Formats: sequence, structure tokens, C-alpha cells
Amino acid sequence: MKKVAVVLSGCGVFDGAEIQEAVLTLLYIAKAGAHYQCFAPDVAQMHVLNHTNGEEMPETRNVMLEASRICRGDIKAIDTLRADDFDAVILPGGFGAAKNLSDFATKGAHCSVEPSTLNALKSFANAGKPAGYICIAPAMIPLVYGENAKATIGHDADTATAINQMGGEHVSCAVDDIVVDEQHNLVSTPAYMLAESILDADAGIRKLVAKVLAMCKK
Repeated sequence: MKKVAVVLSGCGVFDGAEIQEAVLTLLYIAKAGAHYQCFAPDVAQMHVLNHTNGEEMPETRNVMLEASRICRGDIKAIDTLRADDFDAVILPGGFGAAKNLSDFATKGAHCSVEPSTLNALKSFANAGKPAGYICIAPAMIPLVYGENAKATIGHDADTATAINQMGGEHVSCAVDDIVVDEQHNLVSTPAYMLAESILDADAGIRKLVAKVLAMCKK
């Protein structure tokens, strides 16, 4: 049975993992007969937002504990994630990917990836194992894979420019499609960077999970 590590960034589109993207990812992994294990960094969120009005709340929350809500408590700290134990890794999006897994939301092309997350993701890149990045998560691809790695966030000009400035190669993509970098065993899809409904997000995520699993060694 193929084993996929799923990296989450909290719980909730505005300050954590996009829940629909995360659940669709887990669903398609399971429907394909593969096994998943969720991971997240054991760190404080950048901030906590009220999802009904977008206002910041006067409290702090832990990324891993919040992410555990999505996977019914079955989660591990990302500093325990090793590529040797899995066939592939997939990162759903949500602003948490740009706020908690990285600081892309505030620093753009000058961003960095949270250290324990970077180490885990680089272990997959260095091993040549398949990886899928969804929504805004592909903004981290140049920092994990280096120059000329292909990535998509859809069509957003500012984000695409930042990815190119970081050394990546942004490829425009429709919401229901994927971009495949065969050289790096890497797949990305826009999902809610373009999606206007869960149905829109579903099409690309379904294709991404299928492609990532197909790339896994037998």
C-alpha cells in the first residue's frame, strides 16, 4: 500500500489549512487505496482570524493542534516526518501555507519556509519522491526545489511574479487542471486560488492526487 504524508498548516482558510482542500486530498488518497498520515509544525500560528468577518482575534493557537481537528486527532509533528517512511507528500493550501508553513504572505519573494517544514519537504525533494502542492502552497516550491522548478497558483500575476523572482518557473493553469514537473516529480494545482466552489476545487485536486500516486514507484 502506498503511503502519503499530508502536511497541514492549521484549520481554516484564512489562518490555516483550507479545510475543503484538505478533506478532498485525504478522500482521494483513501479512495485510491493508499494510506495517509497527517503532519504539521508544532508552532504557534501567525495569528488567529474570525472566519465570519476576517477580524484578528486576541488569542494564540498551535498549528499542529488546530490541524488535528481536520484529521480527527491523528497527527504528528512535522519534525518527525522522513521521506524514507513515505512514498509521497502532498500539501493542501489555505493561507496557513503562506503564514504558518512559510512567511510568503508577509514577505513575498523574500520569504522563508518554517525550518522543520523545510527539512521535511527537502527530504522528499532530495529523495526524488513525488510531491503535490495545492492552492498557495506552490509558492514554497522554489525554496524546496531550487531554480527552474515548475509551479502553478493559477493566473494571479503578483504571486506568479514572486515565484519567478524566487527562481521558480510559474506556469499558468486552469482551476480544473494540474502542472507537472517531471524532472522533479512535482505536481501543483490552483484549487481555491481560482475555485469559486468545492466542485471547482475538486477537479484539480482529484487529478493531482491521481498523478502523485501514479508517480510513486511500484
